[in-house]
Amino acid sequence: MTILERKYNGLLLIEPRVFSDDRGFFFESYHNDKYKAAGIEFAFLQDNLSFSKKDTIRGLHYQIGDFAQGKLCQVLQGEVLDVAVDIRAGSPTYGKHYAVRLSGDNHYQLWIPAGFAHGFSVLSETVLFSYKCTQLYSKAHERSILYNDPDLGIDWQVNDPIVSEKDLEAAAFGSIAADFQYSLK
Repeated sequence: MTILERKYNGLLLIEPRVFSDDRGFFFESYHNDKYKAAGIEFAFLQDNLSFSKKDTIRGLHYQIGDFAQGKLCQVLQGEVLDVAVDIRAGSPTYGKHYAVRLSGDNHYQLWIPAGFAHGFSVLSETVLFSYKCTQLYSKAHERSILYNDPDLGIDWQVNDPIVSEKDLEAAAFGSIAADFQYSLK
């Protein structure tokens, strides 16, 4: 695997080594020792898979406290714009977002550590989106930021977004608590 980008003191864009031939392809989607060497030194406790249709936006989600999650994201089929927003108080990139296209064709993975809100928009007709989490889901610890908050200025690259009622009722970025503190670690 190759680390293509290191962003915002913790975000990693990863390109797995893909072996292709006339039958298709093979790659290791996770190898504990290799990811640990890249700085992802967490146990994954939960795997999630979502299926979504074109123009869907999911996010921006995060969890707080003992249930704060790091996520290793990848697309199995289709294409998304994957977005991470730095919500670590005191960070030089606080409130800034990183966006990258993940697809079943490029096989890229995005490592998003705790302290970032996460979301994606579906650019293809449908998508299978998979992510490994370092902590279990907890409704009591779940938080959301409004996907179209003008303070964030995210271009989701969709014309007529399909958004859940829950995500439409998310908090404004300026009103979120300082649940994460920036550290150079």
